[in-house]
Amino acid sequence: MEIFGIGASELIFILIIALIVLGPRDMQKAGRTIGLWLNQLVRSDGWRVFQRTSAELRNLPRNLMREANAEVAEMERDLRNSIDPRIDPKTRSSATHTPKVDSPPVKPAEPDSDKND
Repeated sequence: MEIFGIGASELIFILIIALIVLGPRDMQKAGRTIGLWLNQLVRSDGWRVFQRTSAELRNLPRNLMREANAEVAEMERDLRNSIDPRIDPKTRSSATHTPKVDSPPVKPAEPDSDKND
């Protein structure tokens, strides 16, 4: 587990040094002050803008791929339409499929007279 690049053992070491330097009472005041400061930071408008921007940057590759795929699909439709403009693009999918030809019905087999004797 790392927080800001600081591992668990390093965090414990920092807390011990802070306890030695500040003492128990000042450590309590410092903890409360840091907690209030972090609370104000998280509730601020700047933090919300930071979070939104971070989410946009994380989703940027996915959004770019969606846009690229949409452009490729549109170019493919345009190319197919330029090849055969007579077929309506909405009915193109049904026109390209070959209809299934039904085979004539099969007559039931007649019983063999040799087996019944």
